[in-house]
Amino acid sequence: MSISVTESAAQRISAFLTNRGKGVGLRLGVRTSGCSGMAYVLEFADAVNEEDQVFEDKGVKVIVDGKSILYLDGTELDFVKEGLNEGFKFNNPNVSSECGCGESFHV
Repeated sequence: MSISVTESAAQRISAFLTNRGKGVGLRLGVRTSGCSGMAYVLEFADAVNEEDQVFEDKGVKVIVDGKSILYLDGTELDFVKEGLNEGFKFNNPNVSSECGCGESFHV
């Protein structure tokens, strides 16, 4: 099982954590939502829970809960700028379809 980050994503995560002044990493998960069934959840993690799996790549930690890892295994987290928009992009090999707005996905 693995989660990886691009150099761009690692730099952005590091900057967010530095500006925040605390945190052990970025928590990545999924929740039931949207028109395709599931949506990604990103938040700062101040602690690692017993059921969490921790993936360290390019100097940053990505923390995933035990239930979400089934849907996220093999995912690469990227940070992209497209015109005036910027944000995290999920390159998830488990996704079979996504909604038209890009907010949710189906495995």
